[in-house]
Amino acid sequence: MTLALFDLDNTLLAGDSDHLWGDYLVTLGVVDGTHYRAQNQRFYDAYRAGTLDIHEFLAFALKPLADHPRERLEAWRERFVAELIGPIVLPAAQALVDQHRRQGHRTVIITATNRFVTEPIARLFGVDALIATDPEEEAGAYTGRVAGVPCYRDGKVIRLAEWLAGAQPAETWFYSDSHNDLPLLGQVEHPVAIDPDPLLEEQARQRGWPVLTLRRGEQPVPLPQD
Repeated sequence: MTLALFDLDNTLLAGDSDHLWGDYLVTLGVVDGTHYRAQNQRFYDAYRAGTLDIHEFLAFALKPLADHPRERLEAWRERFVAELIGPIVLPAAQALVDQHRRQGHRTVIITATNRFVTEPIARLFGVDALIATDPEEEAGAYTGRVAGVPCYRDGKVIRLAEWLAGAQPAETWFYSDSHNDLPLLGQVEHPVAIDPDPLLEEQARQRGWPVLTLRRGEQPVPLPQD
């Protein structure tokens, strides 16, 4: 088995689905707008800075799943994906996923964003599997808590190992925009930085990793150095 792993937010998407979902809940009027939007931005800024307390964030982000009936949540999610996610799916990202699929590789999105938000997005890309942070469920309802290890930073390494269940891929690619993914990028045979943040770009250039952009046309192209 050969694996092609893809981060989702700001890698395959020209935006962050987790952050957008929080803002969408504000737009719907189902959370306290001013406070929720400010907290959503605070957590996003901490993520980009590499200082995010993932458990504090998940307590915030998963609470709305416990506060509303599942049927209503899924109706909101359907509109969210159509209105806000479809327009930021990058054509070159889809081309990259399709390129690996044509080579017979197993395609997997691996993301810190929770599975409720990301499952329909993974279906848009047609990947073989999704590894995401899992919201806890009891009797078919969300509890507002996380199940297992959050799929974030070193947690991505742990969650991938759990998913592999002892299998050893022949080769593994991993595409990401974020320095938060350096733990997993450092373990695969083919790490690739995609439209990277400054810290990841610096590390990628130093380590000789490919640095690509998916935002300049229909196909991935090398990202020039400034």
